Amino acid sequence: MVSIEQPPAQPAAPVQTANSAPENPKAEPEARVSGSYIFWLMLASFGASMAMMVPLSYGIAVRISELAPGHEEVLGYITGTAQAIFLVISPLVGMWSDRVRSRWGRRTPFIFLGTAIGLVGLVIMGLAPSLLIVGAGWVLGMSGWSISGAAIQNIQADKLPEQQRGKVSALTGLMTQIAPVLGIGVAYAVSSSTMLVFVVPGIIGAVLLALFPLIKPEGSSRELPQGERVTARAVFAGYGFNVRKYPDFAWNWLGRFIFFIGLYFNTTFGTFFYAQRLDLPVKEVAGVVATIGMLGVVAAAGGALLGGFLSDKLKRRRLFVVIAAVLFVGGALAEATAWSLPQLIMGAVLMQLAIAVFATVDQAIIFAIIPDRSETGRYMAIVAFAQKIPSAVAPLLASVIITIGAVTDVKNYTLLYLIGAAFALVGGLIVFLKVKAVR
Repeated sequence: MVSIEQPPAQPAAPVQTANSAPENPKAEPEARVSGSYIFWLMLASFGASMAMMVPLSYGIAVRISELAPGHEEVLGYITGTAQAIFLVISPLVGMWSDRVRSRWGRRTPFIFLGTAIGLVGLVIMGLAPSLLIVGAGWVLGMSGWSISGAAIQNIQADKLPEQQRGKVSALTGLMTQIAPVLGIGVAYAVSSSTMLVFVVPGIIGAVLLALFPLIKPEGSSRELPQGERVTARAVFAGYGFNVRKYPDFAWNWLGRFIFFIGLYFNTTFGTFFYAQRLDLPVKEVAGVVATIGMLGVVAAAGGALLGGFLSDKLKRRRLFVVIAAVLFVGGALAEATAWSLPQLIMGAVLMQLAIAVFATVDQAIIFAIIPDRSETGRYMAIVAFAQKIPSAVAPLLASVIITIGAVTDVKNYTLLYLIGAAFALVGGLIVFLKVKAVR
């Protein structure tokens, strides 16, 4: 557990209680949230990340190696298809969340709904007799955990005041970095059973997600003004926004989109990449991935905390975004040319550091430039497009890129990682140069 020292004495600010709900959903949140609230928010973020990322970064690869050995490109097709399907429904889920009026609030019902769907998907994947069923299971699993994760992010956008956004984004971002590493370690410990590889991380994630609203209730949303009805026209309009009216939001979206293209180029095939470069069977790579990941966690912790806390203190966000992009390039270059464990570790550490800094600071930027806070769920779904579209498209493109110049079974990961580095740098520069509303 990382101990965070509170800043020097400042004028007292009201503490936002667990049951508080904003009287005006359009208003900028001003009340500080408590330390215990942040703690449970961190655990919920940890759970959502573990449940989502362990299947994505390890479980699906294991199933492919069992059902279709030598066809690792199928990983891109499965993950890309699931992301594409969720993209279609995510704005509708966001709009529905904004308009829910219940005793449990607007976001809590979606934490439980997403968790239930996610668990069903993981069970299907563990039992699947074919890759087609694995793919169908991941559509459910990815959609479910994405819904839960989006609800947690929407709560942050609803509750966090400006002076806490960097810090809390750092702490929750740190949890999302740690969770996959520890989750893969858990999966490796139960790797004798394919079912347990999927179900155990999912159950851990489900418990932590459920505890957050039970211990720190969101509060009733019944007294909030009723939103507009969800019509077919409103749903269609919900997939976009006025670029000219909200240029900062638009430029940040584009920069984030391009950065994540590069990120997914360089992370989707991680299990297969390490297996190739270290000449190991795919099923034995989990231990190596967990070891490298644990070292990367140290870098991720430093990156998230440094980026979040310094950006709050200096009131500078964009500078840290471009620093993250440069660090990512350094890590990608090291990985692209690595055929030894020490160099792979160096590249992984740099990339983990870069991802943590970017994710932390850019999330704080997003919370500051949401065009309409009464529609936070919809706009956060649009923001998610900048990550979800790359996660759908990049694996499909990467599946083609790794075959360019490939010799027999040796895929061209060098080219893939170099292209990923270029995309990440361009994305960071766009946010740094074009987003004007945030320093």
